[in-house]
Amino acid sequence: MARRRFIVWNGATAALTGALAPVATGTTIKTMLQLKPTTNIAVLEWGYSTDALPVAKIASELITTGTVAATVTAFAAGDVVKYDDAGSAASALSLGTSASGFSATAEGSITASRLLAYRSEWGQSFSQQFPLDREPGVQANDILRIRMTTSATINALAYIVFEE
Repeated sequence: MARRRFIVWNGATAALTGALAPVATGTTIKTMLQLKPTTNIAVLEWGYSTDALPVAKIASELITTGTVAATVTAFAAGDVVKYDDAGSAASALSLGTSASGFSATAEGSITASRLLAYRSEWGQSFSQQFPLDREPGVQANDILRIRMTTSATINALAYIVFEE
């Protein structure tokens, strides 16, 4: 069976009637997007864009935190978009406020992490695609996050393209 690809944004996309609203970052570390897969996944691409030029560097990271989840706004099933085959089955992500979602209100007490990618820059947008067969993998039930830190709060849209 072919692997299936999906894209998620740090916002509710299932019933968009206008532009996707960016989410405020924080002056301390903030999880912008979080995934909890129920099967192993591969990260194909990740990135962000902001709605204003940053006044200082933006630190962004793609990280796993074991089983420690942030408290997030939960995705609805329709927010996990089928990227390449609209007729395929839905994603196997676990949904919920301590599973897959966006815009953390509490980070949780992380005891171990695995940094998959990091970027510190002045840019208004960033994206990284991983070479085929060299994508970072995330084990089932591990937590994958995009976290951002900015010196002044700005609004950002973050996304992950992944394969199950």
